[in-house]
This record gives sequence, C-alpha cells and structure tokens, in this order.
Amino acid sequence: MSASNTTGFTIPSTFILLGIPGLEAAHIWISIPFCAMYAIAVLGNFTILFIVKREPSLHEPMFYFLCMLAITDLLISTSTMPKMLSIFWFNSREISFSACLTQMYFVHSFSVMESGILVAMAFDRYVAICNPLRYSMTLTNSVVAKIGLALVLRSGILTLPYPFLASRWPYCRTNVIPHSYCRHIAVVKLACGDIRISSYYGLFHLFSVTGMDVFFITVSYTLILRTIFRLPTKDARIKTFGTCISHLCAILALYIPDFFSAFMQRFGHNVPLHFFVLIANMYLLVPPVLHPIIYGVRTKQIRGRLLHLFTHKET
Repeated sequence: MSASNTTGFTIPSTFILLGIPGLEAAHIWISIPFCAMYAIAVLGNFTILFIVKREPSLHEPMFYFLCMLAITDLLISTSTMPKMLSIFWFNSREISFSACLTQMYFVHSFSVMESGILVAMAFDRYVAICNPLRYSMTLTNSVVAKIGLALVLRSGILTLPYPFLASRWPYCRTNVIPHSYCRHIAVVKLACGDIRISSYYGLFHLFSVTGMDVFFITVSYTLILRTIFRLPTKDARIKTFGTCISHLCAILALYIPDFFSAFMQRFGHNVPLHFFVLIANMYLLVPPVLHPIIYGVRTKQIRGRLLHLFTHKET
C-alpha cells in the first residue's frame, strides 16, 4: 500500500476499491459467474422490454410495472458491474471521490425504486383480485404514469442524504474501501469523524422505506388472501393465487438479501469481510437475474410470446 493511501487528508481525490477483500487471488475465477449473471440480467430484462413493447395485448398496468422493474434492474446492475469487472480483470481499483459518491447515490436510489415498484405491483394485484370490476378505471395509463413518477421522486429525494453526508466527513485514515463498489456504509466507515448521523440515517432509511414497503405489501397480500379464501371452489382459489406467484418470488429475491446484508453489515462483527461483500454483491445481481426468469416462466402471456419468437419462422 502506498503512503498516499494512509497519510492524513480531508477529502481524498480518489478511493481504492479492493473488490472482494481476502479473495484477490481468486478475482478472475469470481468474475466468471459474475459476468455470466450480468449477461443474463441484461439479456433477460431487455427481452422483457422487447416483448411487452411488441405485443399490444401486454399493454396493461401489470406489464407496465414489469417494464419499470426491468429498467430498474438494468440500471442497478449496470451502475456497479462494469467497474466491478474492471477490478476483477484489469486490477483497475481507483475511483474518483465524485464518481464514488455518484455510484453510491445511484445504487441506493435504484434499490429504493425497485422496492417501490414491488409495492406498486402488489397494489396492482390487490385491485385485480379484490376489485376486478374497477381495475380498468383505477389503474389507467395516467395513474400508472403518476405512480412511476412518484416512485422516481421518492427514490431520488430520500437517497440524497447518503452522498451529501458522506461528502461532509473528513477522511483522514485511509482511502481504501474494502468493497467492490461504493456502498454507503462501507464509505463512511473510513471517515475519522463522528458518523452516527450517517449510520442513523441508514437505519432510518432501511426501516422507513424498505420497512414501510414491506408493510404495505403485507397489507395488500393479507387482503388478497382474504378474498382468495372466500372464492367458492378450490380450483378458483388456486388459479387466482397463481397470478401472484411471480410477484411473491420477486419480493423474496429482493428483500431477503437486502435485509440480510443490511443487518450483517451492522451487527455481524465476527463474520469474515469477504462474506459481507459477496452478500452485498448478490443483492445487486440476484434480483436482476431472477426477475426476468421468474416472469418469463410464470407469466403465461410472456412465456407464450417468447416461445412464439423462437419457434415462428417466416415463410
């Protein structure tokens, strides 16, 4: 480590990203599944967008929300993976202070956006199952657009304190970030001042945003299940609940790694550092990979259109 990385300074011109600390020798091998997952995420989400755009029968609220989710998945993975792969392949570890704060902002902003979209999709399922006769009147194109705009504004505004607070702290210890991207808690831990405000805001953000989103999703599915159990036949209950399976799988793919990573980062003091980093990376990579697969397999309209694209031959 050069002396410039450990001498005193207030605002570093650059940070050094370690990648996966302790596993540097295996970076090339680690990059293979990471690159494959990123390629699957890009291909799968672009395919979802292409199919929905090309198929007029899919131009309805549920698939508009799915397109928002696909776009967010593309953005959140692309905000980290190119730099991460450059670390693994070319040992390109430097990132400027402003670029680090920008990456931090976009990573956390897109994460909030993704969580909000899952809430909107839960609301879509609630209206479709509990008030089907009012579905077309409730979720008009205008309402869907307003929901999308509200989600963008919410994620953008609530994430602003992360880079703002991080830019206020003096960094007089080191500029080496033991992570593969500029995650908020990993960056502010390098500061030599009192970072309790950043830590408290991180917890507030976790519970007020993700926690409230989980609460609203839980309420939606409580009402949905109550309606499903009132249906007269078992077949009707199974068929109706089947329309929610894809969304429930998407929820689990996002929130389980999110909560696990957030709590382990703050309270798992005896857990190896490389385990923290791998879990944080999985949080950014697994949902973008699984979402198009889940919806491609579970959604009849998308599955049918996808099969048609691969089997149809022009004469």
